[in-house]
Amino acid sequence: MERKLLALAAVQFKVEGEGNTFQGYASTFGNVDSYGDTIVKGAYAETLKVNGMPKMFFNHDAYAVPIGKWTKAVEDDYGLLLTGEFTPGNQLADEVRAALKHGTLDSMSIGYSLTKGDYDETAGGRTIKKVTRLAETSIVTFPADKFARVDQASVKSFADEIALVETIRDFEYFLRDAGGFSKGAAQALTARAKNLFGVRDAAAQVEAKHADEILKRIQRLAA
Repeated sequence: MERKLLALAAVQFKVEGEGNTFQGYASTFGNVDSYGDTIVKGAYAETLKVNGMPKMFFNHDAYAVPIGKWTKAVEDDYGLLLTGEFTPGNQLADEVRAALKHGTLDSMSIGYSLTKGDYDETAGGRTIKKVTRLAETSIVTFPADKFARVDQASVKSFADEIALVETIRDFEYFLRDAGGFSKGAAQALTARAKNLFGVRDAAAQVEAKHADEILKRIQRLAA
């Protein structure tokens, strides 16, 4: 699963009065992010229709009780605007709400999956036209990329995705989208995979039949 982080202070995040309702943009359209990716308007329409609202967590902790629920999602010209409610009686939700109002928390991160055909490759990244699944949207402490391990609670298994890997570039996206690795970590591991196999022209020489062995070696490197 890939994650993108967004500073809420820059996108009109607000808590309504003393209640539990709040609102903010979880994703913006037409901007080049730290991954070199651009998400276009309409990217979330199908997943919201088919899969419903994402879960709401704090710091992507999918093993904890959600801190609330998203009640409304609207794509406008600016981005994906979410309206949510903190769960009454949830201690962590109360703490997060207080921190947001005080300004000690100010960022949001989305966890989502892509498949081939959802994006067009560009010189520096991707133009994302469709998000296959928006699994969760978290309020987070640090708006920075991390070297992440696969989250077994919320992503597909490697075996389900590996069949799509045909080139080294595909493998990098596989690590980011299915494995939850940051852009830097995915690029570093992909470069290591090239060295392991002595690949000079990666796009031409790395074939799908090698993908399982590449994955096993990468898993051992990341362990």
